Amino acid sequence: MTTHQAPQQTPAPVLSRTDAATHRPRTLAAVWAVTRLGMLVLLVRDDLGVGGVSREVYVLYAGWYEQLARGAFPYGDTTWQYPPGAAAVFLSPGLLPWLSYFQAFVTLALLADAAVTRALARAGGREAGSAGAWLWTCGLPLLLHIPLARYDVQTTALAVFALLALLGPRTRPRPRLGGALAGLGATVKVWPLLTLLGTARGRTTRAAWTSAAAAAAALLAGLALGFPHTLDFLRQQGDRGVQIESLGGTALHLARLAGLPYHVEYRYGAFEFLGPQVPAVARLSLLLTAAAFGWLLLWRVRARHWTPATPCDAALCAVLLFTVTSRVISPQYLIWLLGLAAVCLTTRRTTQRPVALLLLPAAALSSLGYPLLYEDVIASTPAGCTVLVLRNGLLLTAAWLSCRGLWRATITASHG
Repeated sequence: MTTHQAPQQTPAPVLSRTDAATHRPRTLAAVWAVTRLGMLVLLVRDDLGVGGVSREVYVLYAGWYEQLARGAFPYGDTTWQYPPGAAAVFLSPGLLPWLSYFQAFVTLALLADAAVTRALARAGGREAGSAGAWLWTCGLPLLLHIPLARYDVQTTALAVFALLALLGPRTRPRPRLGGALAGLGATVKVWPLLTLLGTARGRTTRAAWTSAAAAAAALLAGLALGFPHTLDFLRQQGDRGVQIESLGGTALHLARLAGLPYHVEYRYGAFEFLGPQVPAVARLSLLLTAAAFGWLLLWRVRARHWTPATPCDAALCAVLLFTVTSRVISPQYLIWLLGLAAVCLTTRRTTQRPVALLLLPAAALSSLGYPLLYEDVIASTPAGCTVLVLRNGLLLTAAWLSCRGLWRATITASHG
């Protein structure tokens, strides 16, 4: 009698913990490479919607580079609205003289992007995994090729590194380093200074803010000695009106769609509204910004319970508040928010996960508004108005959730 034995089954291969840990960074790197290649292709073609996204680099930035290289800030240029430290970013492509200005600028933007991705992946570690790195890697391409044609990736890199130094996810927190990076970031685009808002009271706050002041003062002093008209940008900022993509601009779009006599004009490097009550809308935006600042001060005074996530949660909340109350909401502002949200996701104690998720569709809608449907936005068509209402509605919701989460974690929790 013949007996038949069941065929022996080969066990399915199981990845060891070490193999899995190695596999994840490789997958992240592959996704980063593929998405950035796609962004580069879009940048080179530059024919989506209204097109001309890359013109800012090879015309505007390159022109500023020529002026700065001659030892002068752009004098009387209404489009120069940036703090003096921005000059270092616009001059940095000169470090790669074998490339054209455009090629060098994009290369440096990609290097900053890669550095942020690596830092976020390392910061997550075993505690939170690579959620922050994945948010940054997959969120940035939702803005299409805009991040490669603006200097906001470099600015966001300074803010991300400042926060990671303050959090110390893999080492002891380094408030002096974090403060210095935030101070340098503030001289480039002001808002990175908000990364210091959530530092714990006492020695940590003193060390961070002192380092920030010293780093910013040193850079500004050096620039003031080497360049005339260092503070001219303040005049251009003060003259700005209501940009068509802002929250106030959305209200004016709806009024224009209803038949009120508003029209759009290109001023100070952006499309702005002109017409009755526009100055009142601009003043209201400034009042709302002041109110947001007051709320943040109240939070800072009343906060009693600090967690490892408080600095990044507070930074995201503050930048969101100043974004939604601003007279200008450009698509590149989403780069800042995605970077800060990604840092929040490097710790399990964050209260900002719902906020981070809302920023993804907000980023996609931003690129839908510009450059894809920008002609509709300028003309206040139903399609253009719908995009802005949805995008700015998401940002408003995100700001409210961010404030609520921060307040509950640092004030309500301490009373519970």
